[in-house]
Amino acid sequence: MLDASLLQRLKQYDSPTVCNAVELWDLRPRTAGYMNETIQACFPGMPPMVGLALTSTFRSAFSPASGSVYASLSAQVELLEKAELPSVIVFQDLDSPTAAATFGEVMCTTYKAFGAAGLITSGTGRDLEQVEDLEFPVFTSGAQAAHGYCHIIDLNIPVTVGGITVRPDELIHADCNGVSTIPTEIASEVPEVCAEIMRAEQIVLDYVKSPNPTAKGFDEARSACGAEIAKLAKRLKGQ
Repeated sequence: MLDASLLQRLKQYDSPTVCNAVELWDLRPRTAGYMNETIQACFPGMPPMVGLALTSTFRSAFSPASGSVYASLSAQVELLEKAELPSVIVFQDLDSPTAAATFGEVMCTTYKAFGAAGLITSGTGRDLEQVEDLEFPVFTSGAQAAHGYCHIIDLNIPVTVGGITVRPDELIHADCNGVSTIPTEIASEVPEVCAEIMRAEQIVLDYVKSPNPTAKGFDEARSACGAEIAKLAKRLKGQ
């Protein structure tokens, strides 16, 4: 089960370690489940962001057929209010090229007030200094100064962001290295597997930091690390 305690444990590890852990179950190709380089952390110094996807589509190139440009924001806030765990707002910007910013200070302040863990958009953002002051992590393809005719179109549908499909309530882990999803069925085990991977990698790190390392000693350390990870993978696949 996913709970607040598990999300906090996952936040202790960086996204590369989480990706390394997920790979060991061999549930998906090693090139799947993480966003490509078009999605970057706006504030790389912030700690990892973990939460469940609240997905939306977005446009800003033209005004909506009816209603306010922010009409769907209230519906989004209602979903945040009902959520039992922190949500990550995930926007697919349907305009190509991007016409204007998906978010700014007001939206991010609102999302944080209602418990959101952060935001990801295939589009752009603005008010970045103010959003950074909120300590609200955001991941974008860039920045733009204006909001255009911004409006949210659909909520809680599969969206495509950073080259992958993100479905409602998918578990997301993100930091300065990028954004990854974590399969729910293994999520509870991922933190301990991350810890075991780090212990195995420490064998190599300790050796290369020791006085007078040699190529032979390096190979031995790498072999010992590889043996530990192979043993871990075998155990996970045998469950």
